[in-house]
Amino acid sequence: MKNILFFLGALVTALFFAFLVHEWLSQYDDPGYVLIGIGHWALETSLIVFAVALIIGFFIFYVFFRWLGWLIRLPGKIRMRGKSVKFNRSQDALISGLVDSAEGNWERAEKTLIRHASNSGAPLIHYLTAARAAHSRGALEKRDEYLTRATKNAPGSEVAVGLTRAELHLSQKQFDQALETLTKLHTLDSSHASVLKMLHETYRQLGDWQAIRKLLPAFHENKVFMEAEIKLLEVETFSLLLKEAAETSNAQEIQQLWESIPKYVQAMPGILAIYFAAMIDSGAGAKIEKDLVRALNDKWDMTLLSLFGSVQSIDFRAQLEVAEKWLLEHGNDPILLCVLGKIAIKCEFADKAKKYLAKSIGVEPTVEAYRVLGNYLLEEGDQERASECFKLGLELASNEVIKSVSALH
Repeated sequence: MKNILFFLGALVTALFFAFLVHEWLSQYDDPGYVLIGIGHWALETSLIVFAVALIIGFFIFYVFFRWLGWLIRLPGKIRMRGKSVKFNRSQDALISGLVDSAEGNWERAEKTLIRHASNSGAPLIHYLTAARAAHSRGALEKRDEYLTRATKNAPGSEVAVGLTRAELHLSQKQFDQALETLTKLHTLDSSHASVLKMLHETYRQLGDWQAIRKLLPAFHENKVFMEAEIKLLEVETFSLLLKEAAETSNAQEIQQLWESIPKYVQAMPGILAIYFAAMIDSGAGAKIEKDLVRALNDKWDMTLLSLFGSVQSIDFRAQLEVAEKWLLEHGNDPILLCVLGKIAIKCEFADKAKKYLAKSIGVEPTVEAYRVLGNYLLEEGDQERASECFKLGLELASNEVIKSVSALH
C-alpha cells in the first residue's frame, strides 16, 4: 500500500511539473525547438515537447530503477522474513519449553526446545533447559548430547555448560565426574564464584578437607561466601584436618598443622580443644601442658579442664599443685575436683584422691567420677565399695540415656 501511494504521488508530481513547463513555454510566440543528431540520424522537436518528454522520461526511469532495486532485494527480504518467523516461533517454543519444564512435563519440554533451538537467538538456553529436562526423566545420554551441542552452538559458553554439567552430576551423587568438570572450569577461571562454590560442595561430599583448605584464600579474595560463613568454614576445615592428623598419632604432623593455622582461627571456640586432644592422644600431652594451663587461666572451660586431667605430665606433683591453685576460685567445680582426684592417683596420694573424688560426687555425681573412684578402690582391693561405685555410675548413666530419649519425643 505504501509503495502504491508513493508511485501515485510521484506520477502526479511529474504531470504537474510537465503541465507547468508546458504553460510557461506556451506563452511565447516562438517557444523554440530542439535538434538532436546522432550520425546520420537527426531528431527535431519543439522545446515544449522535449521538456515535457524529459520530465516524463525521468519519472519513468526513476520508477523503473526503484522497482528494479526492490526486485533485487526481494529474495533477501523473503529470507529475512522467514528467519523472523522462525525466530518468533523459537521464542514462543522457549517460553513453552520453560513452562513445561517448570510443570514437570520433561519429555514435551525437551522436544519443543530442541526442535527450535537452531533458529533461536539464545540456543544456549534451549540446550541447557533441554539437558535438565532429559536429566530429570533419566535420559542421561540425551542430557550429555544436549550439553555437547550447547558448547558447539554457543561459543564462549564453556563455563555455563560446565556448571550445568557439574550441577547435574552432583544431583546424581556422581562426585568424581563433577570434580573432573569443575577442575577444568577452575583452570579456565580460577576466580569464578559459582565454580568455587561447587568445588567446595564437591570436596565436602568427598571429604577432601585438604583440598578445601587450599581454596580458602580464593573464598576470601573473591567474596564467594559472607565473611562469617568463611570463618565458620575455616573452623570446620581445620578442625577436621586436626582430627585426621590425630588419627595418625604423629605429634610432629599435628604440631606443624597447628602452626600453619591462622591465629584468628586458633582463637575460635572449640578448635583449641581439638588440638590439645590430638596432642594428648598422640602421647605428646606434656608438650602442650603449659599452653593448656595458660588457656584455662585465660578462660575457664570444662572441656579444656577435662583434657588437663588426661595429660601424661612429666611431673604429676607439679601438675597437681597447679590444679589445686584453681580451687581458690572454683572450689566447688565437680569436674575440677574429679580432675584433682585423677592426678592425685597418678601421684599415689591415696587420701587426696579419695577426698577429691568423694567431694566431686557430693557436689554433682558424674559417671566419670564414679568410674575413676571405682577403679581406684578396685586396685586397692576394696571390691565392695568399688562395686557400689560402679552400680551408682551405671544407674546415673542409665538415667541420662532415658532423659535423652525422652527429650526426643
